[in-house]
Amino acid sequence: MPLPPARVVRVVEGVRTALQRLVRKLAPAPFSLLEMVQGAMLSQAIYAAAQLRVAEALQGGPLSVADIAERVGAHPETLGRLLRLLASNGIFTERKDGRFALSPMAKALLEDAPMSMRGIAVLMGHPIHWEDWSHFVDAVRSGEPSLPKLRGMTAFEFLEAKPEYGEVFMKGMGAMSATETEPILAAYDFSKYGTVVDFCAGRGELLAGILNKAPGVRGILADPRVAESGAADYLAEQQVADRCQVVAADLFGPVPKGGDAYVLKHIVHDWPKEQVLQILRNVRAAMRPDGRLLLMEMVVPDKPNAAHASKLVDLWLMLLVGGQERTAGQYGQLLAEAGFRLERVVPTAGAISVVEAGVR
Repeated sequence: MPLPPARVVRVVEGVRTALQRLVRKLAPAPFSLLEMVQGAMLSQAIYAAAQLRVAEALQGGPLSVADIAERVGAHPETLGRLLRLLASNGIFTERKDGRFALSPMAKALLEDAPMSMRGIAVLMGHPIHWEDWSHFVDAVRSGEPSLPKLRGMTAFEFLEAKPEYGEVFMKGMGAMSATETEPILAAYDFSKYGTVVDFCAGRGELLAGILNKAPGVRGILADPRVAESGAADYLAEQQVADRCQVVAADLFGPVPKGGDAYVLKHIVHDWPKEQVLQILRNVRAAMRPDGRLLLMEMVVPDKPNAAHASKLVDLWLMLLVGGQERTAGQYGQLLAEAGFRLERVVPTAGAISVVEAGVR
């Protein structure tokens, strides 16, 4: 299904937000607040279904609760109560005969589904994730991330020290990132560049998408863990390896030269300002005078009270690493300090935008 234009998505989002606010205004304020407060428990219910792989059990068609329980190894009565709640929220469907079936949202819990949300559901309900958020008020009070104090190490060090949770975390982030590739490719024209450098690109999903959509473009995938990420194999699977060089490059070290455009996707928001400036200046040193810097980030809307996913992710960054999401104006100031000039912000059909900058 083709993506709608970004402006259409924004209109739909605006209508949805207006309807949500109308419903909340019509209900007594305490009841509306109570519903929002209980959202954390719904997240746990989705997590339970994801962990039990209920969606996989229903791939062959509707089943009774007893049959589902037998397949997933759960208690029939308690599983039925879980499914009753999820079905009332559009996650699974309860039929008149008492059997449960997949709904469109339930299909998104399948691990092999296009744009599967299973990874992020498992991350959001994970006990370590909940423990992190239990210290959120400390971050608000101190202005510093809570996780380093809680764990005695940075978030990145903790993910390495706890590889099992690190895998859960990376799968969750990967699930979110995968939803952004098509909106970016639909909104931004990469064909005007000769060589695109994707810096700290993981295994290269976005870069592979760029090269497949723009056959005349060559790529450089730069990442400190190219061997572990399986980037070379992935690019070969996507049939773009012949147009893409894979190099090991550290975020705070020298940046590969020779690119017409440098892509940093969800990199800038992960770090406090001083480290961000160091990263950006390293990139600037590698760029030609006519090169372009492309930051792929959620840009916080300037409009007061505007609903946007960036505002929630911003708090998560505050908690874990001391990073932040920024408005277009804040990006302009940040880029200027690093020797860049903000050219434009290109919205997409997703929550992410392309922040394009040139060398000053």
